[in-house]
Amino acid sequence: MAPTDGAASNTARPLVGRPFTWLLFALLVLIIPVVGAIWRADMAWLEVHPALNAMLNGSCAFFLLAGYVAIHRGDRELHRRCMLAAVTTSGLFLTSYLIRFATSGAHRYAGDGWDKTLYLVILFSHMVLAVAVVPLVVRALWLAIRGRFDAHRRVVRWLWPMWAYVSVTGVVVYFMLYHA
Repeated sequence: MAPTDGAASNTARPLVGRPFTWLLFALLVLIIPVVGAIWRADMAWLEVHPALNAMLNGSCAFFLLAGYVAIHRGDRELHRRCMLAAVTTSGLFLTSYLIRFATSGAHRYAGDGWDKTLYLVILFSHMVLAVAVVPLVVRALWLAIRGRFDAHRRVVRWLWPMWAYVSVTGVVVYFMLYHA
């Protein structure tokens, strides 16, 4: 029996379209130097944890962009996988962030002047949109699972730019807070 078009495209490009495989590969490639650097620097977990959260935010942004490109190319299966990877990395981030916040509390920005104002504007917009994104993600997933793609598209027209902004500004906030 001849494979369908979807099956043929999946066998022709085994790793393309498997975002979880790419994420796992990237994490494995990164874990060795990160663990080595932590060991040599004698860093505490509370110093490493925010960087892990930034990596999760960056991964989510990557999957959102890949999913966006996939759906605009008509590759629904790759889009579905990328969006599930984005939801997974966002869920891992949220869990990790809540653990970090519970163990070490809020962190204050060390700068002052225009850079602190910029930081607070980015942080405030990030936080407000992050709260708004959660129910929209749940709604978009529910609509997609139910096959209600017209309603799904109406939600994600607003959701995608908000979610991408939250993911990217999460990384920006990390760099401003810990490396500026």
